Amino acid sequence: MQPIDSLTHSIGPALDLAGLAVFAASGALAAAQRGQTMVTLAFFALITGVGGGTLRDLLIGVPVFWVQDSRAAAVCLGIAFFIYVTPQRWWAGAALVWFDALGLAAYAVYGAAKALNVAVPAVPAIVMGVISACVGGIIRDVLAGEPSILMRPELYVTAAALAAALYVGLVLAGAPVAVAAAIGALGGFALRAAAIHWKLRLPAYRGRR
Repeated sequence: MQPIDSLTHSIGPALDLAGLAVFAASGALAAAQRGQTMVTLAFFALITGVGGGTLRDLLIGVPVFWVQDSRAAAVCLGIAFFIYVTPQRWWAGAALVWFDALGLAAYAVYGAAKALNVAVPAVPAIVMGVISACVGGIIRDVLAGEPSILMRPELYVTAAALAAALYVGLVLAGAPVAVAAAIGALGGFALRAAAIHWKLRLPAYRGRR
């Protein structure tokens, strides 16, 4: 098996910053759509971008990534400023939904890889991937007064779980980490894309009848 940390030391930073940018954009847009100030856009962008990764790092006992690397906060704040000064029509339509799907899959893989890198077992590593990809969006929804993604039946968390599980399973089976990362990210994105296009949902609990 290749060293697991080769992903986090090579293409990992690209995955990390790509996920940050997408999630920061979704946070800033949540504030922009409510007519908020630049300060509020910046706060929403930062908390959405780094929320999941912060919780992941605290749980696996490593330095919080954005405190150690100034690029993370800079990306989030830069995205917020860019959205603040651009016309609203630029952000109409479903473009952001598709970018979010890409970021979700990439960040789930990166979070799982970082957990494996510090010897977290397989199942908790998958959970760390899901936390990395989803917690920022949950915080964003709570602050914006929107129903949380956890309370909606759409395939969102499930897509993150698939991406992380594919990556972890393939790496532990001996696949090259770059191949495992590509397959994991593509698998998670494909499921999320299918859910967006065909409006796929998980069955809701009906209780006893």
